Amino acid sequence: VQLQASGGGLVQAGGSLRLSCTTTGIAFSSFSMAWYRQAPGRQRELVATIGSRSNTDYADSLKGRFTISRENAKNTVWLQMNGLTPEDTAVYYCYALTFYQNRRFDFWGQGTQVTVSS
Repeated sequence: VQLQASGGGLVQAGGSLRLSCTTTGIAFSSFSMAWYRQAPGRQRELVATIGSRSNTDYADSLKGRFTISRENAKNTVWLQMNGLTPEDTAVYYCYALTFYQNRRFDFWGQGTQVTVSS
């Protein structure tokens, strides 16, 4: 199983980035997907989730700036981030979760660095 995150980089405040996470080895359409982030010295926090039926949810502080989406045919989930601020600087991780026969199956990607300069 692999979750390959990409699209991070250095951007100026106010800019945008689009993160991608492409998966292999899982039945992607059966998984809920999420993006988390972890800033230096802080705990990992949930950014956004998208269910297998494309129902979405966001951290309250990020609603309106970030958009999560998925395309099952491409085994890919995206995170569009607009209006970035230095507080968005973090390593962003994709996460896959499903339950099957009362068992939890979850996987993490390797993370992609997002740095927002002021």
